[in-house]
Amino acid sequence: MDITEALRERIAPDQVITDPAVLESYRRDQAAWADSALPAAVVRARSTDDIVATVQVCLEHDAPVVARGAGTGLSGGANAVPGCVVLAMEQLNQVLEIDPLERLAVVQPGVVNDDLRAAVAQQGLWYPPDPASAPWSTIGGNVATNAGGLCCVKYGVTREYVLGLQLVNGAGELVRVGRRTAKGVAGLDLTALMVGSEGTLGIITEITLKLMPARPPERTVAGFFDRLTDAGEAIAGVARSGVIPSVLELVDSYCLKVVDDWKNMGLSADANYILLANTDAPGAAGDAEAKTLIAAFEQAGATWAGQAESQEEADALFAARRLAYPALERLGPVLTEDVCVPKGNVPAMLARVEQIAEENDVVIATIAHAGDGNLHPCMVTSYDDDSEMEQRCKTAFHQIIDAALELGGTVTGEHGVGLLKMPGLATEVGEPVLQMYRAVKAGLDPKGIFNPGKVF
Repeated sequence: MDITEALRERIAPDQVITDPAVLESYRRDQAAWADSALPAAVVRARSTDDIVATVQVCLEHDAPVVARGAGTGLSGGANAVPGCVVLAMEQLNQVLEIDPLERLAVVQPGVVNDDLRAAVAQQGLWYPPDPASAPWSTIGGNVATNAGGLCCVKYGVTREYVLGLQLVNGAGELVRVGRRTAKGVAGLDLTALMVGSEGTLGIITEITLKLMPARPPERTVAGFFDRLTDAGEAIAGVARSGVIPSVLELVDSYCLKVVDDWKNMGLSADANYILLANTDAPGAAGDAEAKTLIAAFEQAGATWAGQAESQEEADALFAARRLAYPALERLGPVLTEDVCVPKGNVPAMLARVEQIAEENDVVIATIAHAGDGNLHPCMVTSYDDDSEMEQRCKTAFHQIIDAALELGGTVTGEHGVGLLKMPGLATEVGEPVLQMYRAVKAGLDPKGIFNPGKVF
């Protein structure tokens, strides 16, 4: 009996997909140029039992299993590998519980980030991690990559909000790790280990998340800069000021223009680079923080700095920031970086990005979670067959990784290692640490079926 027949004996046949056109649509995530293969089958899970059954069948057939959320990843982490079963989670999209007293939510892995935020907001609560893909990406995928987002400069990344998990382990058993309590130190922290493991250690079926109280309205400050290095100095200046903004984002004029061309939002600014900052401190403290942010921008050479005159203006600026990546994709395949450097080295890193773009004759559109040093230089190519341009972009991609490591940074701040960053991770951590990673995987996934060939 082949694996497809075995799956259909355990799972409703209409959930086991083998149509080549559908398989092709589940082949890869959004990472340009990452290797992929046509899966043997796709299972569209509707229940935890479906996930357990799929893993058990894959164990029996020594077949790889690749978990997939919305497919918005940018590192190839959800790409299918030869002979694999793709376990699609989009139908597991229920918010199972919201507990206002304990300030937690229990969700299925296919819940879209923004849908969760909207659901908890109805009860005066807030879920902070907010990647730019929040309108589309799922909580399961966010957990798998330890996603960050715009708010993480002040509120941290996904790992800090995951209290517990239900998952299927390498023996095909359904287990729970973590807790629901505010405190808990019993045993090893397997929850933290699973967060950011990119589907290589088990398949997550349920997630318990910590929530925060709803915040007061934010104040938005913007600064216009002619030079990228001046914007970098402003970022460092904000860090020196002692203010921790709730958001600090960098967008270049190229990104604003492509968003304008797409959405006609009227946002093209008379500046090469824009810094967007929010403060959510209440009352007079918020007013003081906004003034401090404006002063930091001006001292770094901003051609203009000030506070948004209306919430509509602020919302439009941040909408442009979130739309930057899909707008760039309309021009051609985008190879997206995700390096993170110490805040004090942001100016030097931005200067290196400009130098790398010039040396390789490539367009690098710059967006960044600037407040925590997480930079997203995006190399835009063409949908026309241009192998020379593609090679120049790949060269620039690896040079940016090298530059980040030289400046004390890391190869990925939030997108994950997947396939694209594996050489960079090996350089960053070294072979002894890679062997430790592999030992953990061998212990938790002895048959090696969970997302093989990724990360390490």
